[in-house]
Amino acid sequence: MNDTAQTRSGYHHGDLRASLIRATNEIVAEHGVHGFTVAEAARRSGVSSGAPFRHFADREALLAAAGTAAIDELRQAYREAIAAAADPAEALAALSAAYVTFAVENPAALELLSGAGFDPRAHPEIQEARRQLVDLLIPVGLALGSDHNDALDLVAAQFALANGFAVQAARGAFEPRGESLADVAARARDATLALVAGWSR
Repeated sequence: MNDTAQTRSGYHHGDLRASLIRATNEIVAEHGVHGFTVAEAARRSGVSSGAPFRHFADREALLAAAGTAAIDELRQAYREAIAAAADPAEALAALSAAYVTFAVENPAALELLSGAGFDPRAHPEIQEARRQLVDLLIPVGLALGSDHNDALDLVAAQFALANGFAVQAARGAFEPRGESLADVAARARDATLALVAGWSR
């Protein structure tokens, strides 16, 4: 491995798995899931094209690992948003703002979080990461909904709202208005507060 590759990827002995996941995120951000190849991830990590298969069974396994890492990062952002909120309604609104910010700042996340390019059902690690994410959200929903099912529906509605803002922001839909990412995140926050205020089942 040459010094240039080592500097670019941050890879060193014992850290190839993490380096490959970083490279996967870079490639998906630049070319989408369909433009991703294990060979390119290996090249960016400064290793041979066969080296990734010591850590990942196939292309889908590497994409799933990158998706799991994205969920873990999002979960940490959610923890911080909830901890800083004054009440459950503010917490749910803060989650929307956090999601928009995370998704736009991490372009690969929008595809990887949805399971694009692989079957999430075949990868228990991403299923577990998703379960942990939902477990973090349910207490917020329960504080605002009438029962468990109502809480799930509210959290699902909040995610759909936040994801809509994130997708539009990623496509540059708000740029003609001169709105920054912080402005769009604030829009998502306010829309979520309106959702909560009108929520009744």
